[in-house]
Amino acid sequence: MPNRRRAVAALTALAAAPLLPLPAEARAAEARAAGTGSSAGRSPEALSGSRTPAHARLVAADRVSERVLDLTIDSPALGREGHARVLLPTGYDRRPHRRWPVLYLLHGCCDPGPGWEAWTLNTDVEGITADTPALIVSPEGGPVGFYSDWWNGGRYGPPAWETFHLAELRPLLERALRANGRRAIAGLSMGGFGALSYAARHPRLFRAAASFSGVVHTTLDPAGVQGILTGGGADPTALWGDPAAQSPLWDAHNPYALIPRLPRGYPVYLACGNGAPGPLDPPDRPEDTLERGLGEMAGRYARRARGHGLAVTARLYGPGTHTWPYWERELARALPLLTAPLI
Repeated sequence: MPNRRRAVAALTALAAAPLLPLPAEARAAEARAAGTGSSAGRSPEALSGSRTPAHARLVAADRVSERVLDLTIDSPALGREGHARVLLPTGYDRRPHRRWPVLYLLHGCCDPGPGWEAWTLNTDVEGITADTPALIVSPEGGPVGFYSDWWNGGRYGPPAWETFHLAELRPLLERALRANGRRAIAGLSMGGFGALSYAARHPRLFRAAASFSGVVHTTLDPAGVQGILTGGGADPTALWGDPAAQSPLWDAHNPYALIPRLPRGYPVYLACGNGAPGPLDPPDRPEDTLERGLGEMAGRYARRARGHGLAVTARLYGPGTHTWPYWERELARALPLLTAPLI
């Protein structure tokens, strides 16, 4: 197929291209945050360790359909291959010289299947974005990766999800798929955390952000976060350390604590239910305590964000559970806010 051959040729040409380092502001924030324990006094460069990308290499570019392109990347940040599913804009192949904005669409935790396929498998994201002139990028984030470079007792090293997404995948998209410098980011549950954390940790990278039932205030329930890690078979202190002993590191990734880093007027879309069965649930659905707790986080985030002058659209819609039909609905509603700064 000619279109597929062109895509593969363009992507594989990246193998020899140097990649950009993790943005300096992120390394500096990490250094400040890790100023406890064995990390105290270390420079940002020393703290970043193996998080600085070496030579990420494209392994495969599989054109699944007219719009769906799956990427496989040999990632030093992860210490293994990483993946991303890209929805190409309608008419992408007919405009070979046009550059496109990017909407990152992050998945949640604990899915039984590949996370980068979750949005396309569980929603009509292709239909919802059919008229959106942007690359819709769903990168792998690990079953319980929490969109972070893991602390690993101060050693860092793999998995470094933030580096994979922002210092390996991002320039690959720009060089191979004609992405331009305009980006927005959204995600559900753990991905909602990732969207608002990335937006605040890198306020010059993303022009808008959205969270659907996101974990937007991690220190409100650190035991809950650690329980997710334990349930995923991970050491609960490997992510950001102990919530008390490494509290600055927890704050350096907590969307609620990071609100002041976002500029006044920054557009944020925040959606969550209260855990009671809602209009998109079956009649016998029990109350969802997870969504109820996330709704409390969302309310606190919205109040603080408005106090700091952010342009918050908060849809705390009451009855609704932690399930795909609500996230699909909210993506469609959030899309104009997310794309307005890009187009």
